[in-house]
Amino acid sequence: MHESISDIAHAYQVSARTLRYYEELGMLSPQRLEGKRVYTSREKTRLTLILRGKKYGFTLQQIREMIQLFDQDPTGVQQLEATIKYGQEKIEKMDQRIEELQELRTEMNGWLAKFRDELKSRKRESI
Repeated sequence: MHESISDIAHAYQVSARTLRYYEELGMLSPQRLEGKRVYTSREKTRLTLILRGKKYGFTLQQIREMIQLFDQDPTGVQQLEATIKYGQEKIEKMDQRIEELQELRTEMNGWLAKFRDELKSRKRESI
């Protein structure tokens, strides 16, 4: 079934402008029927991949590369290799960020403990 740009924009909760931008980048290639864009299941699958990639923090360049790799290698091997590589890099960055946040939390808890002690001390002095 072919769907229009407004149908797809509504279904995927993106703007028509966003869909045209993905088309400009070569990530989507909707067919034209009577001068209007129509989206096939292939394009809907691509859009799902784009939105999933964005959700996980991949750049549009990385997403485009992964999509184009599938076009070049229908077995999907190159696409999977690239996805694994980018995914592993993302996980490493997340791990680093988690470590930084845990350190920040520990530091913040230390300060809060000092502030609580100081507050108790000042309350005792004011009695």
